[in-house]
Amino acid sequence: MNHAPSRSGVLVAGSANLDFVVRAAHVPAPGETVLGREFATFPGGKGANQAVACARAGGAATSMLLALGEDPYAQQLEASLRGAGVELHIVRTPGVATGTAFICLADDAENAITVAPGANNKLRAEHLPALAGVSHLLLQLETPMETVMAYAVAAHAAGVSVVLNAAPARELPTGLLDAVAVLIVNEGELATITGVHGNIAAALKHLCVPCVIVTLGARGACARAQGKFHLQAAYRVDPVDTTGAGDTFCGAFTAALGAGLDLPTALARASAAGALATTRLGAQTGVPGYDEIETFMRSRAARTNNVAAQRELAAYCGLKD
Repeated sequence: MNHAPSRSGVLVAGSANLDFVVRAAHVPAPGETVLGREFATFPGGKGANQAVACARAGGAATSMLLALGEDPYAQQLEASLRGAGVELHIVRTPGVATGTAFICLADDAENAITVAPGANNKLRAEHLPALAGVSHLLLQLETPMETVMAYAVAAHAAGVSVVLNAAPARELPTGLLDAVAVLIVNEGELATITGVHGNIAAALKHLCVPCVIVTLGARGACARAQGKFHLQAAYRVDPVDTTGAGDTFCGAFTAALGAGLDLPTALARASAAGALATTRLGAQTGVPGYDEIETFMRSRAARTNNVAAQRELAAYCGLKD
């Protein structure tokens, strides 16, 4: 793996799960049994997905802190991460299984996910590696909250920019956001954190983080940085599996920041990467390569940057012209 110069690498600290995926006509309703079709396992977990996206889609020098059991599931996850060029800091957990996720993937590309965290719950504050050569620390909420808090505070104190993907949505402890440079959430997570529903611009007024990114699925993304809004309309694709799209966005965006790209360019790259990820199966196997994203963006630029699309997105977010 090629190592970037000092202070230009990305460290991802978070979860790794083996995904058990079954295809079905639709996601079961409560109490409903649905007859599925194809079944497969894929490497996953928000942290691991984002690490692969940092390295593969973003081209960043990427390392990851993760906890794994001593079981065959761990071997598949290690192989996927190393294959993407991610350097690993592994915490072994004898007697505790590697994390797993059980996913029903519907024909309309929507999904329902249940996670058994397993070894992910064993990450502790003392496991954080030295931050020399790290410019950005990328975190999620599939590991213990006190651990996330400790990592964020330590990185912030060391001058490392902390990027937090506040997913899955949980109540955030006082002081966590004070250590965060960039917060990435989807629409539902934004509402959970702020208590404001239905108006993205109004909800963002409740957050004092320097930069907040709100991903909006097929609509695109909205960012607020230093009081200024930036909009990125979605790249249109025919989705097959949306499972890893948000994680691909987070990893590609963080890698772009680490490379020194400005916010609009980083938004565009991350949105393109997320869109491409939905066109193939698997959270990590679906992550596109750096050059593939470049080609895709050139072919779709006119369709995502037109005035009508921007106005529609602005109206949805509650922004005035």
